[in-house]
Amino acid sequence: MLDGIVGIGGRGGLRPAAAELAGLAGAGRAAVVAVDLPSGVDPDTGEVPGAAVRADVTVTFGTHKPGLLIDPGREYAGVLRPVDIGLGPELDRLGAQPDVVALQHRDVAALLPVPTAESDKYRRGVVGVAAGSGRYPGAAVLAVAGALRGGAGAVRYVGPPGEAVLARYPETLIGRGRVQAWVAGPGLGDAAEARERLAHALRADVPAVVDADGLRLLDEALPPGGRSAPLVLTPHAGEAAALLGSERATVEARRLASVRELVRRTGATVLLKGSTTLIAGPRGPVYVNPTGTGWLATAGSGDVLAGLIGSLLAAGLAPGDAAAAGAYLHGLAARTLTPPYTASEVAGALPAAWHRLRAPGPS
Repeated sequence: MLDGIVGIGGRGGLRPAAAELAGLAGAGRAAVVAVDLPSGVDPDTGEVPGAAVRADVTVTFGTHKPGLLIDPGREYAGVLRPVDIGLGPELDRLGAQPDVVALQHRDVAALLPVPTAESDKYRRGVVGVAAGSGRYPGAAVLAVAGALRGGAGAVRYVGPPGEAVLARYPETLIGRGRVQAWVAGPGLGDAAEARERLAHALRADVPAVVDADGLRLLDEALPPGGRSAPLVLTPHAGEAAALLGSERATVEARRLASVRELVRRTGATVLLKGSTTLIAGPRGPVYVNPTGTGWLATAGSGDVLAGLIGSLLAAGLAPGDAAAAGAYLHGLAARTLTPPYTASEVAGALPAAWHRLRAPGPS
C-alpha cells in the first residue's frame, strides 16, 4: 500500500476523509510505504496532531526531514530509505544550514579527545562529581563510572562517605579540589548538605552538568546573577515538564518545541532524554541522537550519561558537542550489549563503543 495522501507541505493534521484513509491503512494487512513522510506527521517537528499513517517503510527524497527523526513522528516512519535527487550541490551553493542534525560515527569520532605524549591528568580533564546520598549511594558510583569510562584524567568525588565509590573505583579522588568540570545532581536528595554541594558545584567557574535532583534544586542553587561558565541540563520528559510548568504528555508530544523552550528560558544547553534524545543550545542546530534504544530506560542509566558528558566537558569539548557525543557513545555502548542490561553494564561497555568509533573503517 502506498501512502501519498499529503506531502511535506501538510500541516495541522489530516482532514476527516484523509484521516479515515489513514485508519484503513492501519487496519489492513498490506505493507505500507510512505512517500517522503507518513501523512499526518509534521515534517518539521515530528508532531502528530491527530490521525496519521503508520508506515513500514518511508522513502524520503533529497534529505531526511526532521519529523522522520523525532518522536512521535519517528515511530510512524518505520524503516527510512533516503533517495538522493541531487539537492546536495544546490544546498551547498546556497549555504543552507540544517535546523536539525543527526550525528554519525565519523562526526562523533572527530570530537573525541585523544591524549598526547604531553598529557597529564589535568590536561585530560578532572571531573568533580557531586552526587549520591545515604538513600541513593549507587547514583554516585554510576556517575563516577560514566566519568572514568568517558576518558577523564581523574574523577574527584564530593559526597557522603565515599566507601561505595572507592570500593568500586579506588582511583577516585575524594574531597574538593581542582576540577575542569562538574557533574551535579544524580541521587543527591534534598538535605541541606546536598543543596550545599550543588551550590558549590554551580559557583565554580567551570562547565557543569546538572541532572536528576539537581534540576529540581537548580533555581535556588544558582549563584546570584547566574553563571558565566557553560551549563548543561539533562532532564527526562517529566523533569522537563516540571521546569516548563507543563505536562509530561505535552513534552513527549512536542519534543522539539519543548527542548527549544527550555534553552530559551535557561540559556543552557539542554539534553532532553527519552524515546528521541534531543540536544539544543543557544546557537546552532538541534542534534538528534540516532543511537538510542528503549533498553536504556533502566535505573541509573542517566547517571552514567551525566558522568560521561562531564568527562567530555572537562576534556575541553563545547557543551553541545559534549552532550551530543556523550549521548551517541551512551547509546552505542548499549547496542554492544545483549538486553536486558543494567546501567553498570552500559558504563562498562563505553570503552568498546569508544574503540568502535575510533577504529578505521566505514561509518
